[in-house]
Amino acid sequence: MDMPKKKVIAQILKCGVSRVKVFDTKAVEEALTRQDLRNLIRKGVVVKIPKKGTSKAYSRKTLKQKKKGLRTGVGSRRGTWKTRNPKKESWISIVRSLRKLLKDLQKKGKLEKKDYKKLYLMVKGGTFRSKGHLLLYIKERDILKQAKPEKKEKPKKTKK
Repeated sequence: MDMPKKKVIAQILKCGVSRVKVFDTKAVEEALTRQDLRNLIRKGVVVKIPKKGTSKAYSRKTLKQKKKGLRTGVGSRRGTWKTRNPKKESWISIVRSLRKLLKDLQKKGKLEKKDYKKLYLMVKGGTFRSKGHLLLYIKERDILKQAKPEKKEKPKKTKK
């Protein structure tokens, strides 16, 4: 079978030449017009081979593994540690934990208002790396108030 006819068939089928399958080459050689070729397509002498797709099975499998926490080894990583753990997110988590610690100390009555305010602003300024660093600073400066001994409540006298 000559190639020009296969090209014409490919144009009619709107696909590439490699996807055209011819079962009876003699019938195609005898066809003269495009209409003759269309008739052969209708009869099933010439067929368009379906496209091959990519299976989703492998991607589903890998996705399942990733959800489990697998495939996180050194070879699977793209980007530096800074891109994988953005600065801003780590900053937010540190500042939140430090502010929570200050709030707890203030609620327990171990920090005065002025000290709380000063330390809060220092946290905002990025002075402390961690909770341990903040507590060390507080200890060194003797900022914590001594817990006042709780007064014993006297039983209320009831009138008889």
